[in-house]
Amino acid sequence: MAGGSDASETASLVCVQCGKPANLQCPKCVELKLPREGAAFCTQDCFKAAWGSHKAVHLKAKLSSLASCKQTSASPGDDWLYCLRKGQARTSKLPHFDWTGTLRPYPISIKRAVPAHIEEPDWAIDGIPKIEPNSDLQHVVEIKTPEQIQRMRETCRIAREVLDAAARIIRPGITTDEIDAVVHDATIAAGGYPSPLNYHFFPKSCCTSVNEVICHGIPDARKLEDGDIVNVDVTVYYKGVHGDLNETFFVGNVDEESKRLVQCTYECLDKAISIVKPGVRFRDVGEVINRHASMSGFSVVKSYCGHGIGELFHCAPNIPHYARNKAVGVMKAGQTFTIEPMINAGVWRDRMWPDGWTAVTADGKRSAQFEHTLLVTETGVEVLTARLPTSPDVFPWLKS
Repeated sequence: MAGGSDASETASLVCVQCGKPANLQCPKCVELKLPREGAAFCTQDCFKAAWGSHKAVHLKAKLSSLASCKQTSASPGDDWLYCLRKGQARTSKLPHFDWTGTLRPYPISIKRAVPAHIEEPDWAIDGIPKIEPNSDLQHVVEIKTPEQIQRMRETCRIAREVLDAAARIIRPGITTDEIDAVVHDATIAAGGYPSPLNYHFFPKSCCTSVNEVICHGIPDARKLEDGDIVNVDVTVYYKGVHGDLNETFFVGNVDEESKRLVQCTYECLDKAISIVKPGVRFRDVGEVINRHASMSGFSVVKSYCGHGIGELFHCAPNIPHYARNKAVGVMKAGQTFTIEPMINAGVWRDRMWPDGWTAVTADGKRSAQFEHTLLVTETGVEVLTARLPTSPDVFPWLKS
């Protein structure tokens, strides 16, 4: 912390945290030359207590500076570069690609730090999952113990609260990097680790998929625009297990076709969940989803599917979302898995951006997705990532 230079300069300053007279200054704000009025604190304790929210001021200042540069500038800003090779490489120039729609990648910020006290999955340091690829659970669907199920409930509750925190800030002018910052900070504050961070070198703490992006969009410096749709995909690792969910949100005033697409996708997931119970075939999930999407005039992505989840991020079973799929097996009590249909306004086929992560529609038309983590019970299903009474009221069709 930097102290005030003299009494006359600091007499009118008040603490950002408690409102008392302040004579200490946030050193990062001094470095960024930000207004003193929003960076003053009375004690180190107040500074530490406010840090979780105050540091967003620094990010906004960097993004404002970045926004003054053109997207294709050769110098997008210190530490802000375009992503290549699934997160293993960076470049200062916009990559060449036969873009399918109007969206373009923007530079991304540096990797966010995770405090030492947070329990990390085995890919956190070097980007390489070690247990997951060779586990027997890639071939055998695990029946969770009551103790595992309880940990899953706790973790999924945190994941829901994290996604809700992200939903509350979505509006025109917000960058997807700012959404990632909220997801990261909320996850850490709850004692969890953001599972996507460095998973196979993914560079961010959540996925943000805008407009024609089907899934795995990388949070970057692009500001959301009025009329966009954006999916935020959150996974939390806590007490040794993962909880995974996502929702697609409206940004400002969205056209009717996009509203219809998003609502249809929500309904596809809802209808699929309604059939989950012991004895149901995994392949039947795709039949239900495909029927509803097709009747609405939309198509179902075939390249990505739901998955088993627990102590592993991804494992058996695979849950395809399209009709006439080859999924093997039936549901049994104690199994946990995700269903996460991706529904396109146009053709179902996808393309991959040069970053190696961002999957987009082949025709540039919009895509939407919803996801829940589910537990098969003796009598049906428990939605572990279900919306809470405190969840933001953002979907018109859910209003009474």
